[in-house]
Amino acid sequence: MSAPAERLPVVFFGHGSPMIALETNATTEAWAQIGASIGKPRGIVCISAHWLTRGVAVTAMTRPPTIHDFGASFPQALFDVQYPAPGDPGLAREVADLLAPLPVTQDQGWGLDHGTWSVLCKAYPQADVPVVQLSMDASQPPAWHFEIGRKLAPLREAGVLIIGTGNIVHNLPAMDWGARHRPAYDWAKAFNDHVTGAIAADEPGKVIAFERQGEAAARSVPTPDHYWPLLYVLGARLPGDRAVFGPDHIEHGSLSMTTVMLDSRPPAAKAA
Repeated sequence: MSAPAERLPVVFFGHGSPMIALETNATTEAWAQIGASIGKPRGIVCISAHWLTRGVAVTAMTRPPTIHDFGASFPQALFDVQYPAPGDPGLAREVADLLAPLPVTQDQGWGLDHGTWSVLCKAYPQADVPVVQLSMDASQPPAWHFEIGRKLAPLREAGVLIIGTGNIVHNLPAMDWGARHRPAYDWAKAFNDHVTGAIAADEPGKVIAFERQGEAAARSVPTPDHYWPLLYVLGARLPGDRAVFGPDHIEHGSLSMTTVMLDSRPPAAKAA
């Protein structure tokens, strides 16, 4: 695997179902290619849809456990998955320093939830890169989450990969569970297209103010937890970054698998 460039990209992964950890398909292959193109970073800071807190916390243990945060209806093979990446208390302190004077708890009780490991087991399958998770304060508005991402951006120049994992469109009750590859609902496609178009045009204000899209937004983002990680990634965008999309599709009608990498490297530099 190649060494990372001086300024690392920042990536939002549309992570979908945790079952993807057991699959090999075009999406997981694309995630593997993303990891190979970036190379091995000094560490990874992940903002997952699945860690909501009051206030902000960062995992600060040396051996974060693999958290199987989903229901018993999933197969035992998924509960058997382990992602034994090390933690990095020093990186956790760096995160806290960047976010000061905001208090950031150095957490010893969480770990790596499936929003993190279901992606990283494909992008960095050797689990040899230190990983810390940053929680999302559920009491804060979208613009606040974007600003936290902006404060984290200097990590990109220090060999740290910032990733967010969630989904632009995440409406589980509307999903057609029996038809993974059915056409997207009109409202889901319209909202996903609106957000990806704004990202491509570097218009983060449209992504932050997503609720202005009315019914399409209300259906696509019935709860904001899976959408907020995208705002951290957009906040960490730097001048010269272009948006590279892929995968970019919607499964089951209402689950967006869209992944976007914000990257300032010349396209030729992405070869592993």
